[in-house]
Amino acid sequence: MLKDYLSEKGFSFEEKLIDLDDSAQKEMILESNGFMGVPFTLIIRDDGTKETVLGFDKGKIDGILKIGGD
Repeated sequence: MLKDYLSEKGFSFEEKLIDLDDSAQKEMILESNGFMGVPFTLIIRDDGTKETVLGFDKGKIDGILKIGGD
């Protein structure tokens, strides 16, 4: 769902499979303050600031990326 939405809006992303990649799992734990649910989205802005989204929160994603919903 999230991957489809971001693709539909023209955003590129990197998918990390935390159940298969120990380093990705450690990164997620660090960036999410221990949250282990999916999807977990880390958005890194051009200026290096980071925003996180727990679950598929379309409204929050739209706000961060400044895109309109459907």
